[in-house]
Amino acid sequence: MIGRIAASYRQAFSGLPREVWLLSAVTFVNRCGTMVVPFLVLYLTKAMGYSAAGAGRVLGLYGLGALTGSYVGGRLSDRISPQRVLLLSLSLGGVAFFVLGQLRHQLAIAAAVFTLAVLSESFRPALATALVEASDPPTRGRSFVLNRLAINLGMSFGPAMGGFLALHNYHWLFWVDGATSLLAAAVLAKSMHGARRHAEPEPTPTGTAPSPWADGPFLVLLFLIMLYGLVFFQLIGAFPLTLRDRFGLAENWIGISLAVNTLVIVLFEMVLVHSLRRRDPYRVIGLGSLLMCLGFALLPLGTGRLFVIFTVLVWTLGEMLSLALVSGVVAERAGEASQGRYMGMYAVSFSSAFVLAPLGGTWVYERFGAETLWYGCGVLGFFLWGAFAILGNFAGRRAAPAVEAL
Repeated sequence: MIGRIAASYRQAFSGLPREVWLLSAVTFVNRCGTMVVPFLVLYLTKAMGYSAAGAGRVLGLYGLGALTGSYVGGRLSDRISPQRVLLLSLSLGGVAFFVLGQLRHQLAIAAAVFTLAVLSESFRPALATALVEASDPPTRGRSFVLNRLAINLGMSFGPAMGGFLALHNYHWLFWVDGATSLLAAAVLAKSMHGARRHAEPEPTPTGTAPSPWADGPFLVLLFLIMLYGLVFFQLIGAFPLTLRDRFGLAENWIGISLAVNTLVIVLFEMVLVHSLRRRDPYRVIGLGSLLMCLGFALLPLGTGRLFVIFTVLVWTLGEMLSLALVSGVVAERAGEASQGRYMGMYAVSFSSAFVLAPLGGTWVYERFGAETLWYGCGVLGFFLWGAFAILGNFAGRRAAPAVEAL
């Protein structure tokens, strides 16, 4: 079985452009240090004395900053080199992590969290645009899957190591996260320096590019993705609180639970998505959305570490069936001239959920209890399942090449 998986990986990723591998290497280095955001709610409640709802409001500020950064990053990627946007995001974001870890006043923390989000989350649309520019349509789907592999391989180290560091001193999280951001910026700067001998293409004038605001199915897709994100981003809000309060898990075990998610994705996502390459992507995304939501809805039904791991496996399967395909669907709808704006709006829809999910999730958690929150996530999953199937009928097969290319 291991041999078949290895052969599938070699087949899937052979022939990808060098630029795609470099961007994935930068992503991997950056994600190896992802620690602050997964543990921010625990840092604020345990080390800084915030209530659950108060920590949720700070996370909501991060989401608002992510919303701003996603929009700005997408717009800038259509006007200047997306690689330059990535470089600014990584270098300035790394410094912002250092600063945030030294602050104690609540207003200063709130301002720093917002600023950090603007800087670091502009990375997402710029990265997506750079991947599109670096690959042609037949390899684009595989390029996105490789980058997700890099993200999750890095995240297998970051949160797990962050959980152990948090047991000793939460401030180590800020130093390591900032240092890996700066290291990723150095890797990117070196690769950009090596590529300067190649002439950069002239950016397409945005006035002649198709507007995503005129793409009805795409706007519906963004709304559904925002609803999806309301559940997904409980990972940084109510999910770690539930693991601590209901299951009695310390930070190291919370980090291990998140590492299970990323390790499963690294091992099986590409093979799974490749096996579904001829299926309607919207229906696959809908099924994935259902499973992702049900994984969280199972949390009130059991106890113990093994049960937590089981729920993680359920929502991880849903994540693989959904997020692995959405970027390709967006890229195909955008065409060649509007990648930055489409990817920026896609990132904005996800970032909108980042604003609302921690605020709403921690409020429901504190006021009505964990059961109400998680069962509500399950109900939303059934709605998304049906909604994506209906959207697929209206959107047609325009997005199919992104799946076929895997």
